[in-house]
Amino acid sequence: MRPIAVALAGLAVLAASSCTAPAPPRAAAVSPPPSGPATLPAPTGPHPVGTTVLHLKDASRPDPWNLDAKVRQLKVTLWYPTGRKDGRRAAYMTAEESELLMRGGRIASAPYDTLSRTRTNAVVDAEPAGRKLPLVVLSPGFTKPVSALTSLAEDLASRGYVVAGIDHPYESYATTLEDGTIAECLACDSDADPGFGAVVAAGRAADVSFVLDRLPSAWAGSKVIDRSRIAMAGQSIGGAAAVAAMVKDARIRAGIDMDGSTYARIPKRGFTRPFLFLGGPEHVPGGRDPSWERDWDLLAGWKRWIVVKGADHQAFTDGPLLAGALGLTPAYGALTGPRAAELTRTYVAAFLDLHLKAQRRPVLDEPSPRHPEVRIVRAGG
Repeated sequence: MRPIAVALAGLAVLAASSCTAPAPPRAAAVSPPPSGPATLPAPTGPHPVGTTVLHLKDASRPDPWNLDAKVRQLKVTLWYPTGRKDGRRAAYMTAEESELLMRGGRIASAPYDTLSRTRTNAVVDAEPAGRKLPLVVLSPGFTKPVSALTSLAEDLASRGYVVAGIDHPYESYATTLEDGTIAECLACDSDADPGFGAVVAAGRAADVSFVLDRLPSAWAGSKVIDRSRIAMAGQSIGGAAAVAAMVKDARIRAGIDMDGSTYARIPKRGFTRPFLFLGGPEHVPGGRDPSWERDWDLLAGWKRWIVVKGADHQAFTDGPLLAGALGLTPAYGALTGPRAAELTRTYVAAFLDLHLKAQRRPVLDEPSPRHPEVRIVRAGG
């Protein structure tokens, strides 16, 4: 498995990673001076959004990357509906995390604290509202924090979902642990090793199962969650982890892979739970990444394979929304940040509405004149 250079459309990070389909290495271009702090688009659902952070420790296993850590520590960010409209908005990340992420991505076109000044929409520690809400687990791409999926998470919460975003320590350039120390990317030293993607996906599947075990007792607001309606979505290696977690844990009823090669092998008997492949042009049949074609016939239930024209690897994250603040021009990809966010929010929510709320969404079945960039490549189930 050879390392590749992944252009982060907004973050423009060059990460030596084999966690997605190979793409031509390109450096991000520096655009005019930064435009000031980025502001994430407002959520589109009817509910205000609250957020809180949990730190969980799995004493049953050591950390797979830090040989000195006898327990696996996880940082979990929750987003959820609330009745509270006013209050302190959550930080996107800390100044130290911003600096480590920008240095790791070789971004020197803006001050190193730029990402910490990104404006979000969720109110810190607001009381959750509602009851029996579906739960969606999010897993980010390799080297990225789960905050890179904040725009999607806030939007889902505004639509009536509880979202649990997992930071997987030592797989990101920076994760702040419970004691305030920063876990840097130890896994980055191994990302060219044979079988690396499968190892990461399996480790993340274990992280997800542990979070599902602990969430009811670890979060005081967990009574609003309907534990019979759980889905998972991930970007890049996080998408691979969604497959791995579904194979391992039957509690996850539906899954989404956003532009990630799949490394976890689906049993030859297949599985019948719904699944969505959502990616850019690299993922057309016969394209650079054969993993989706390999796994397609093993998905025996409802399934969709959707490709978004003009989307690059990071179009399904906050990356394009942050490009202006960082003074960067995406290396490739034709979608603007707001349009990429709109399409990602629309199709992810449509899939979850169908499979966790039993609400039909025609955009999953036929071309939409409102979304001409979107092509339903294959359908089934």
